[in-house]
Amino acid sequence: MRYLDKINSPDDLKRLPKDKLPEVCKELREFIISACAENPGHIGASLGTVELTVALHYLYNTPTDKIIWDVGHQAYAHKILTGRRDSFVNNRKYKGISGFPKMSESPYDSFGVGHSSTSISAALGMAVAAKRAGSDEQVVAIIGDGALTGGLAYEGLNNAGVLKTDILVILNDNQISIDASVGALHNYMLKFVTSHFYNKTKKRIWNIIGSESVRKLFHKFLFSTKMAFFKNGSIFESLGFRYFGVIDGHNLNQLTETILQLKKIKGPKILHIVTKKGKGYKPAEDDQVIWHSPGTFDKVTGVRKTNGTPSISKYQDVFGETLLELAKLNPKIMGITPAMPSGCSMNILMQEMPDRAFDVGIAEMHAVTFAAGLAARGLLPFCNIYSSFMQRAYDGIIHDVATQNLKVVFCLDRGGLVGEDGATHHGAYDFSYMRCVPNLAIAAPINELELRNMMYSAQLPEYGAISIRYPRGNGVGLKWRGVAFEKIEQGKAQLLNDGEGIAILSIGTAGNNAAEAVEKAKESGVSVMHYNMRFLKPLDVAAIDNAAAKCKTIITVEDASAIGGLFSAVCEYVASGSLSVKVINLGIPDKFIEQGSVPELQAECGYDFDGILKTIMDVAQGRA
Repeated sequence: MRYLDKINSPDDLKRLPKDKLPEVCKELREFIISACAENPGHIGASLGTVELTVALHYLYNTPTDKIIWDVGHQAYAHKILTGRRDSFVNNRKYKGISGFPKMSESPYDSFGVGHSSTSISAALGMAVAAKRAGSDEQVVAIIGDGALTGGLAYEGLNNAGVLKTDILVILNDNQISIDASVGALHNYMLKFVTSHFYNKTKKRIWNIIGSESVRKLFHKFLFSTKMAFFKNGSIFESLGFRYFGVIDGHNLNQLTETILQLKKIKGPKILHIVTKKGKGYKPAEDDQVIWHSPGTFDKVTGVRKTNGTPSISKYQDVFGETLLELAKLNPKIMGITPAMPSGCSMNILMQEMPDRAFDVGIAEMHAVTFAAGLAARGLLPFCNIYSSFMQRAYDGIIHDVATQNLKVVFCLDRGGLVGEDGATHHGAYDFSYMRCVPNLAIAAPINELELRNMMYSAQLPEYGAISIRYPRGNGVGLKWRGVAFEKIEQGKAQLLNDGEGIAILSIGTAGNNAAEAVEKAKESGVSVMHYNMRFLKPLDVAAIDNAAAKCKTIITVEDASAIGGLFSAVCEYVASGSLSVKVINLGIPDKFIEQGSVPELQAECGYDFDGILKTIMDVAQGRA
């Protein structure tokens, strides 16, 4: 019987002798590797925080004491130790447990996370609330070095340092987020961690860190040195935090002893630990980018299993290769991504034209305003940000780009339902939050070739600022490489099928489900007009007029929120004139959609092939 089999809560963990904890760590790694081999997940980061997770739950009285994870990619061991070991087989699956900490799922998930850099601010709020309530609960935030490039992290640090609230921030420094960490702070931390002087001094005296007087002497000496990276003092000390570290995040004895001492120290403090992403599994250690989320694999050999059809390109391939082609044709084109060069394929441009592509770190607001600055000086930035992450940069879209009528091409990756990452990552809202912004066009391609041509068209002089959104994953298999560019007239829909009585107006790749349903309906003698709208803004009202003239019912289909997107736009136009037509929406309803495969989630929302066909037949037979 393994120790892990007996652990159903942190209380069970606490009953074990301390010398048994390394075995628990070993079993946790084996469990995570076995589970993720068959059920894909974020394995690399979670393998790197096994010792930290065990130490925290061993020493703190959770869930009374609060542990707040940043992003959540690191939290698999946390989930397994807090009563979800047996349900972990359904991690990220439809109707299963979330891949991220989620308050409604467990009392041990103190705060729901999915996007980066939130842990410090959330932890500070909880610590202030605890103090106000007279509670002695302790609050810990765990943040990675990659997440520390996000501005929100510094806002939290700055406020915590001023309030002097009792809070522990653990900096999990593994030198990588998804792609390698970038920026001045990363370089500072790397220099810090690898300093021969620092490590030599630390090694000599860390074994007596329990002594407060020695600790103070050590820090006074360390931060008074004239070494370049210390000459202005620690960045954390300057923000009002007491800094402790650097220590080995895989040395369980050192971790537990250090955290035990830090529990006795009041006020804001930060513990800097160094870990290795993928720790304990050689394939994950050797290729940390791929093994952030590698898909299924053979746990013995580490060979990754192929999913999907290799001959079908991903939309990310289309973006990356087309951007490089366009950059060769147009010297004004620049590429920007916030820490997702491989995920969005901006790395293709980076590798061939490194001076024309920028990874700005996990800093979406900066990415947008940086793009605005480039545009203000006559360059043409293609700013690629995942749809759900663009939510963090909304003010920049309005204030820095649109109000100044600057030409920025926003390429919103992961538009629509993204699958197993769930509610925090679905690109459900970009149609809604972009459509109300003046001086901004909105487009969504139905296939790979249309994405290619939209990107080409967007850089032409007659286009202004535009948002082009497309989904994660494979296209429909259409040939696009080497196909000559064609201009798409802005605001012009494409009639895919003529018909009478019922019209479908679709936008984006959900139009492929609609096209299949239209063809199937023909077999039952039901004629359906189908427009690929292409543009949400400017809206092709002539297409709507044509549909309303020939049809009594319009069905809008969109891989986006039903509120504020195509359905809303069509209804607004219909209501503003003399058109007499019923409008039915198929899109994401007014609720948060949880994790699952994209087909499962589209079926739940009713705009998969079956859902669209059912709606067509219900309308045709008078049931809708």
